[in-house]
Amino acid sequence: MNPSRSADFLVADSLEAFPDELKGGVVAIGNFDGLHRGHRAVLDAALGLGRGMHHPVFAMSFEPHPRTVFNPSKPVFRLTPAPQKVDMLKVCGLDGALILPFNKEFAGVEARAFVQDILIDTLGISHAVTGYDFHFGKARQGTPDYLRTAGAEHGFGVTIVQREEDEGAEVISSTRIRDCLAAGDIAQANALLGYRWFFEGTVEHGNKRGRDLGYPTANLHMNTDCPLLEGIYAVKVKTPDGWFDGVASYGRRPTFDNGAVVFEVFLFDFSGDLYGQPLRVHLVSHLRGEEKFETADALVAQMDKDSAEARAALASIRPLSDIDLKLLDLAG
Repeated sequence: MNPSRSADFLVADSLEAFPDELKGGVVAIGNFDGLHRGHRAVLDAALGLGRGMHHPVFAMSFEPHPRTVFNPSKPVFRLTPAPQKVDMLKVCGLDGALILPFNKEFAGVEARAFVQDILIDTLGISHAVTGYDFHFGKARQGTPDYLRTAGAEHGFGVTIVQREEDEGAEVISSTRIRDCLAAGDIAQANALLGYRWFFEGTVEHGNKRGRDLGYPTANLHMNTDCPLLEGIYAVKVKTPDGWFDGVASYGRRPTFDNGAVVFEVFLFDFSGDLYGQPLRVHLVSHLRGEEKFETADALVAQMDKDSAEARAALASIRPLSDIDLKLLDLAG
């Protein structure tokens, strides 16, 4: 398969498709699920080196998540599924990405072969940048120290980026962020990410009940392994027609049918048909938990309050980082 190109950002999904334009470059290696502040410390180090040496900078990552491969009965919820991860790497300023298929055969590659066959013979890297906890090769033989030694032996540089901590001196990790989403602590999840967490989906037909209540919603289905706490959220939504503020409900509609979990978004100041359209939804704040109301009128009264609270939260939004600025198009 040939590498794909998007505004000079090159993406390859196999070693055979790795583009010549990225050979000899600086590679940032990791899973990078979520592209949180710790991951971006690795990417920033790679970018600094690459720009200083006038070499291309690209990420090497793996799909699916290794933990899912080794324990398929407990798949890891992806903060950024592969397409979103690639989009984020582009936003972060890299020149390309190599997303390698991860399976048990790949996991069985000896660390020495990973260095020689992949890093040197195929990618021809000039420098490798990884996090302090990155391991590679069969039985995780490839430690950071092993990579340093291999780099010295074969003539490529190695930078190991130490752990990134939050303001409370706790390590930033994808696991912590998933736990925050499960607890409804959107503010903390976003602080660890350095941007407002988002997901993408296609609008599906629902039961049209929201329209009858005066709150027509766009319905999106989340992955079944999504840990997000059920409840009401203030959101910013990118549609094919542009950006809209909104309020969303994630849950089972206990007032009516207590059915399957669905994410329902009401967009402020929007009129039109979104069925079949792609949306990108950024969670800004968690407003309250899901509740059952005795009557539809009581539910509507609460929805009015939720909308007012969401508007207030969204009116004061400020970018968390340059990445957040770019993702939410807040520059204007």
